[in-house]
Parts: sequence; structure tokens; C-alpha cells
Amino acid sequence: MATKAFASSADLGKKEQTLETLADGVYALTAEGDPNVGAIEAEDFLVCFEALATPVAAREWLAQLRARTGKPVRYLVLSHYHAVRVLGASAFDAEVVIAHDTTRALVAERGQQDWESEYGRMPRLFEQPESIPGLTWPTVTFSDSVTIDLGGDRGPLELRHLGRGHTEGDLVAWLPRQGILFAGDLVEAQAALYTGDAFHRDWSTSTLDNIAALGAETLVGGRGAVARGRAAVDAAIAQTRHFLEVMLREVGAVRERGGTLKEAFDATHAALADSYGGWPIFEHCLPFDVSRVWDELSGVERPVIWTAERDREVWDRLQNA
Repeated sequence: MATKAFASSADLGKKEQTLETLADGVYALTAEGDPNVGAIEAEDFLVCFEALATPVAAREWLAQLRARTGKPVRYLVLSHYHAVRVLGASAFDAEVVIAHDTTRALVAERGQQDWESEYGRMPRLFEQPESIPGLTWPTVTFSDSVTIDLGGDRGPLELRHLGRGHTEGDLVAWLPRQGILFAGDLVEAQAALYTGDAFHRDWSTSTLDNIAALGAETLVGGRGAVARGRAAVDAAIAQTRHFLEVMLREVGAVRERGGTLKEAFDATHAALADSYGGWPIFEHCLPFDVSRVWDELSGVERPVIWTAERDREVWDRLQNA
């Protein structure tokens, strides 16, 4: 069997970015399966959603945004703690960096290890890594919800924690007047899921139920194209749920018959590949996903910290065995 290049280390090609206007003053930047980011204009300030992996990468996004608006960034919202989402934060000069309470705790507990892990897995995303000044720390956190008044007739922006999912502390940004949801990595649209730090059973049930109940007309997932219209939004949520349910089913069946982690990986890969194998980061994610599902079904409540060394061990054990 040919050896597979580690994670996304061989994915070095530049991705085409697309800046879309979703409604008056609401923007999303997508990039062929790379992490998505967004921005919302208030009357006299901006709210930015996600920060990318380095300040250099973030400044490139901000340069595109500045072609649409010159308003200062008051709030930078971080959906969760993963390095590719947060380490570009210093470029925004935001007055407030806001995240869930648990996200701050996770940065303290495992932020450095996650940085080293993700840099090894996805080096292309870390444009000029020397520009990163250190870990990103939120300046304001919350437990359930926060509302930002956008002023004028723009309505509110609601930041909500809808349950455990991709991590323990995911949040979403919801514009009820416009029907637009920035879902972070809780939903992907035609992109594979990374679930190495996930709570699969909560995510596949109550958390996705809570997302669906918002009734969004437009959804920006963590990766993939913007879902426009209820049918596309429902399809993105259903795809996310199905991916999770298949992993739980296949890994659970192998565990119940006394099989091995490698057997669980092979069974899950076979069950998912026809539908999802051609989608961004599928091969990259699946070993880490299956490892976490196995742990969760084995009673390991909180995800084991991923390190650069553990990444390689799991990859070699499952993808290159």
C-alpha cells in the first residue's frame, strides 16, 4: 500500500477565495474548502467572525473587506479555540475579542499543543507563522448568549452556545432579521468534518436540532460554500448529521464485536468514502475523527489533547498501517 502524505501536509496549492455579500453589510469569504470567515457591519463598527491562522493571512482578508467598508473592528468573534481559527487575531485590532467561557479554558489547557498540531497538519494555512505573536486570548467570554446591537434598522447580532459539538465551547453568530447564520465548524457544506475534539452524540442530536430550529435562510459553515435558501441550509445540516451518525454507527459496531481501532477506521472509511471521499480534508480528518469516536464510546468524556507526536502516531496506525 502506498504511503499517504501526512494530513494536509501535501496540500500546498493556492485556493481561490470568494468574497460574497449575503445581505446589506454582511460578508463571507470562502476558499474552496479552506476555513471560512465573515464580517457584519453595524452603524459605526464591524463585527468580524473568525481570525484565520496568522496575522498575515488575516490582513489579506481585511484588505478585501476594506474594499467594502472602512469601519473599525469593534468585535472579533471566535467560534472555538482551534489554531487555524484564532491565531491571526492580532491583525484585527479589535476592541473586544469574544468567545465562549469554555473556549478560554481550552486555550489555557491545550492551546499551545493545538497550535503545534495544526501547524504540522496544515502548514499552507500558516502563512508567515513567525507573524503570530502568541496564543490568542479572548477578552470577553459568556456561557449562554450575548446580543450585540448593530444600530439603525440592522437589528441584533446574537452570539449563542447551542450545545457541545465540534468542541466543548462552540458558538454561532445569528442575524435573526436577515436570517443569516455563521455556524463555525458545527456545520459544513460539502466539506468533511473534523471531529477530533468533538462530542459526537450531543452534536448529532441536540446541538444540530438547536441549529435547525433557528430556521436560517443562509448559512456559512466552517468550510465549504455558503448555503443559500432553506433547502441548501437543511441539506448542509443533514450532511453534517449523517457524517456523525455513520461514524457513531460504524465505530460502535466494531467496538461491540471486540474489534480494533484500525478495523473501526477501515469500516468507517468504507461507509463514508462514496459520499464524502472527494470532499475537502476527508482523508486528513478521518483518522483523528475515528480515534475520538472510539474514545468517546469507550467512556473518555473529554477529548485527549492532540499533540504533534500523537497526530503522527494515529496517522501511521490508521492511514499507513
